[in-house]
Amino acid sequence: MQSNVKSELTRDFLKSNVNKHTEKKNGLTYLSWAWAWAEVLKADTSATFHVEQFNGMPYMDVNGTGMVWVTVTIFDQPRTCMLPVMDYRNKPIQNPDAFQVNTAIMRCLVKAVALHGLGLYIYAGEDLPEDSDEPVSVAKAETPKAKKYEDDASSFFAEKMIEYADKAWHVQSVADLTDYWKSNQERLEDLKRDRPDLWENVKNHFTELKLKFKDQKQAEFNKAGT
Repeated sequence: MQSNVKSELTRDFLKSNVNKHTEKKNGLTYLSWAWAWAEVLKADTSATFHVEQFNGMPYMDVNGTGMVWVTVTIFDQPRTCMLPVMDYRNKPIQNPDAFQVNTAIMRCLVKAVALHGLGLYIYAGEDLPEDSDEPVSVAKAETPKAKKYEDDASSFFAEKMIEYADKAWHVQSVADLTDYWKSNQERLEDLKRDRPDLWENVKNHFTELKLKFKDQKQAEFNKAGT
């Protein structure tokens, strides 16, 4: 009986049009992880996902870069996917920070879900799912629960962007500040789209820090000249 349920779910997922929940960036298409996971829970409330640990870390070290591994289990059927920790240019990141690893994990989660059929056509470079002449969606609208996940994630990201920028060991100059912003460019673009109020707070804080660093540098220059 469960085998029939699995087969039916896979067929439904393969036929589902997820285009309304995707976004294109740098030539690649990304599916909302919160929406995808909400769809999985609608199909199987006992579904789980597991992030593989490597010596206590949620990613495998590969010559200084990171590779995350995520397993999604639906109706007791596990499927595992792996993904490099990449920057906004889709290049592997040396010594990735917590936010970059988290971004990779969420993307890997979506890819692991795709192995069960949902959104799989995206990774095949197709515009529509198989056997679909018209848009078909598993859900008619994003659930309140999924929306809450995205809001919570946005708030957490904005809070930590500011917190990390304030740490002296992490950011000590305008160059450090700029590198930190660029390393999180993609997440910041998402924040600007989804929560412009939070994005504005982060932007204003970074602007204030930039002015502070410039004033400090000028003060040091003046002191050296006396």
